[in-house]
Amino acid sequence: MRDAMTRVLCELAERDQNLVLVTGDLGFGVFNEFRERFPRQFINAGVAEQNMTGLAVGMALEGKTVFTYSIGNFPTLRCLEQIRNDACYHNANVKIIAVGGGFTYGSLGISHHATEDLSILRALPDITVVAPGDPVETEEATRAIAVRQGTCYLRLGRGGESIVHQTGIDYVVGKAIKLFSGKDIAIITTGGILKNAIEARQKLDADGTPAALYSMHTIKPFDRELVESLATSMKHIVTIEEHTIVGGLGSAVAEIIAQLLSPKAQLNMIGLQDCFSSVVGDQEYLRSIYGLSVEKIVTSIKRLG
Repeated sequence: MRDAMTRVLCELAERDQNLVLVTGDLGFGVFNEFRERFPRQFINAGVAEQNMTGLAVGMALEGKTVFTYSIGNFPTLRCLEQIRNDACYHNANVKIIAVGGGFTYGSLGISHHATEDLSILRALPDITVVAPGDPVETEEATRAIAVRQGTCYLRLGRGGESIVHQTGIDYVVGKAIKLFSGKDIAIITTGGILKNAIEARQKLDADGTPAALYSMHTIKPFDRELVESLATSMKHIVTIEEHTIVGGLGSAVAEIIAQLLSPKAQLNMIGLQDCFSSVVGDQEYLRSIYGLSVEKIVTSIKRLG
């Protein structure tokens, strides 16, 4: 995902001299090409994320489109006040990129586990929150937020994620992508857990439980129309997120279902419960611990009956 984003930023910067990339002293090696080709459009703000965000807002209010970049919680939770008061309130064209969503940096512990970012940022007014599921969605998401007015958040994995979409996709901010049709059960997933969701769906299909599967790459604005349709046509909706279930994807779906007069579907949320991810280990190990491995997703869905 990270490499896909960087590739698109280089393409965009070549066409638009008002595009600026600001890093919080990270991304060396990743941004070598960008820095060498566009030295006047690249700034290292140092390990000072609050200042980085304030700097980005200042440039944005002078007509620039500014991308900020750091790991997980650092460009988001560490400078939440600046994002809220400076960027969102002024509808500034600041595009926040966090690499390492979920348990990507699992071996570095709780400070590097980005498991509350979606719920916290989607609560802010006037922000777009995007969590693509693979490198193909990442490319399209990067292009989309670059031209979208206002503050945007792009949540990525780290690198090496598998390509899920083998053909072109119709990417629209705020509209989920349908990958599989199904009966009775609809799976909605967001972010880099998409591959696990697809593999789980394949196992379920082989066992005679074909489920519909959607990539909800945008958390805000949310695809309300899809959820309303699924809630009145399916028996079960299952949300899967490498993130807390409090305020994230599952909560967004629940908010819509709760407002319907006669929903049919029962909602089941798979994700981190209301706790800190205090275990340390690689990403797949932590996914297994917190119920997000392929096998545990399959088990959870089979329990629905």
